[in-house]
Amino acid sequence: MIPFVKGTRILEIGHGPGHLQRSLLDLDLDPVAIDASAQMGILAKRKLGTKHKLTRGLAQQLPFTSDCFDSVVSTFPTEYIFNARTLSEIGRCLSDGGRLIVMPAAWPKSGFLKWLYKITGESPADGQTSIVLRISQPFITAGFETRIDTVELQSVKLMIIVAHKKRI
Repeated sequence: MIPFVKGTRILEIGHGPGHLQRSLLDLDLDPVAIDASAQMGILAKRKLGTKHKLTRGLAQQLPFTSDCFDSVVSTFPTEYIFNARTLSEIGRCLSDGGRLIVMPAAWPKSGFLKWLYKITGESPADGQTSIVLRISQPFITAGFETRIDTVELQSVKLMIIVAHKKRI
């Protein structure tokens, strides 16, 4: 996610146990995070110590001022990320030209899985085009200029949505 982040004022939606927050802090960025789960807040606070800026809340009602973030990130979010209210709130909180980065999916590249896909005649790539179209539509409808990148690592292939808030 970090190579896609723009600017220094970063909001992470659904921070989970705080792994990305730790990385952003280590890069001397100014991250803020929100998660609906009290349990994840406890885990993240343990991981981050006193440097954290965590809040508990919903993505559909972000408690931040308008135009206050350069980037908003979310890794492996649930369906809330595609909700029109969530995308409206993200758009409100992003500065003009700001960037929303979402990692909705990952496909393992293990030898066993390649063998299994060959045997079954199926693979994640078979449905990838339809997934890309279905996943990008809510972002486009919300007014974001959207592209979907695929990042291949040694053991996994990641889908990354990069949605830019149009400049006014």
